[in-house]
Amino acid sequence: MIKFTKMQGLGNDYVYIDAIHQNIENESTLAQFVSNRNFGIGSDGLILICKSNVADFKMRMFNSDGTEAEMCGNGIRCVGKFVYDKGLTNKTQITVETLAGIKKLNLNTKEGKVETVKVDMGIPILKPEEIPVISKENPVRNLKIEAEGKEFKFTCVSMGNPHAITIVENTEKFDVQKYGKIIEIDKSFLRRINVEFVQIIDKNNIKMRVWERGAGETLACGTGACASVVSCVLNDYTERNVVVQLLGGNLEIEWSEKDNHVYMTGPAVTVFEGELI
Repeated sequence: MIKFTKMQGLGNDYVYIDAIHQNIENESTLAQFVSNRNFGIGSDGLILICKSNVADFKMRMFNSDGTEAEMCGNGIRCVGKFVYDKGLTNKTQITVETLAGIKKLNLNTKEGKVETVKVDMGIPILKPEEIPVISKENPVRNLKIEAEGKEFKFTCVSMGNPHAITIVENTEKFDVQKYGKIIEIDKSFLRRINVEFVQIIDKNNIKMRVWERGAGETLACGTGACASVVSCVLNDYTERNVVVQLLGGNLEIEWSEKDNHVYMTGPAVTVFEGELI
């Protein structure tokens, strides 16, 4: 029997399991099972909260196809809520180890529960070999890729996981699935790619839809929102403080001039709890 909590950040939903006090095996297979929306719990993936030797906690994240990913911005906010609400910590400033490095979280509480979380997402990675993407540009701002007879121009950014961002006229009418599934596996991307389709509203507001590696289109992507704002700043589309409108809601993103770090603020919500027998 395994106790779990279903949580979501802007509709980007994961199954969360305390792997500190429970022994979890065959994580990849478990992720595929719990993610299945017909025969499992239903989610975009699985997130394990583990012990860490270098931070307060460690987060392991698995996509719905069982692949392990480096980071998830919406997911890590829910990790912060999980550990505080369940009494695993009484601190409102915590560190979380991920495959993309150690992230610092500020937990904003209301009536003893975490409501929103501000995450220091670190310095964006722009060197092509570190994203990784095959390109002679640094930063990569004009990567041309053709999909289904349509040519796209991408800016590439890693926020610990790789993203390719392109501008479209209207995100609501854009066929994300048609193009996203092809671009994800393009030969330019050595570890596949998360694809963001962005519509510019004004200097402080954008709309974004995302095709995530191993999961398809999701309602939100925190690292994708961060990467999109970095891309928009690099291309002089927006200022450094931007509200990103996603299908699941809004995120506040700041790319600070002071320390070059990207900061993400958004909600974290518990949906329900249960047990796997």
